[in-house]
Amino acid sequence: MQDCSAPACAHPTIRSHGVGVLRSHAYDWLALLLLAAVEGILNAIEPFHRFVGAGMVADLRYPLKSNTVPFWAMPFIAVIGPMIIFTAGYVQRRNVYDLHHAILGILFSVLITGVLTDAIKDAVGRPRPDFFWRCFPDGIAVYDKVTTGVICNGIAIVIKEGYKSFPSGHASWSFAGLGFLSWYLAGKIAVFDRRGHVGKLCVVVLPLLVAAMVAVSRVDDYWHHWQDVCAGGVLGMFAS
Repeated sequence: MQDCSAPACAHPTIRSHGVGVLRSHAYDWLALLLLAAVEGILNAIEPFHRFVGAGMVADLRYPLKSNTVPFWAMPFIAVIGPMIIFTAGYVQRRNVYDLHHAILGILFSVLITGVLTDAIKDAVGRPRPDFFWRCFPDGIAVYDKVTTGVICNGIAIVIKEGYKSFPSGHASWSFAGLGFLSWYLAGKIAVFDRRGHVGKLCVVVLPLLVAAMVAVSRVDDYWHHWQDVCAGGVLGMFAS
């Protein structure tokens, strides 16, 4: 019979316990798959087209720019980057439970945030600050003679994205993933042990600073209003 005072029992390895941990949380992983499917559906459906009249376009004429932080980079920033840190912690501590729960936790954080964010986006249908150029890429505005509502002639997918301003997905995902990492680090280095180590606090704040810079870039790129970014950040941090 194995002596459970040995380090092998205190620090279970992936080989000895990883499969068992995965099996015991099979329903959690199934829930993640369902969340991912819902997220895909929410991205595919057409959002609510909020009325945009002639008198409202003046505030939506910001330049149509590319993303400072592209969409494909978000999984690396909000998910894969923190997972690398979790894995580094596993290499040091050899605690498969900690590694599994950290990965499961961050995936739940970002997927729950993604579903909530896209559900609200589709329901609200707020125009982005650059909506005019999405709607009228040639710069010639066309309005309904009765309602004065816009009659867009741009690319359908570009116009569709133009109605997804609130809340900011970049901001919510950043704070969901990096906010989770911040809480994780706070626990591991005991930042609240009242020993006065300011360096610990800097380690915890660093992921939040990165998330904040991603969020600010959305306003600088004219893809979001400042209210969108603030709401996304609060939503992501709450989920984390």
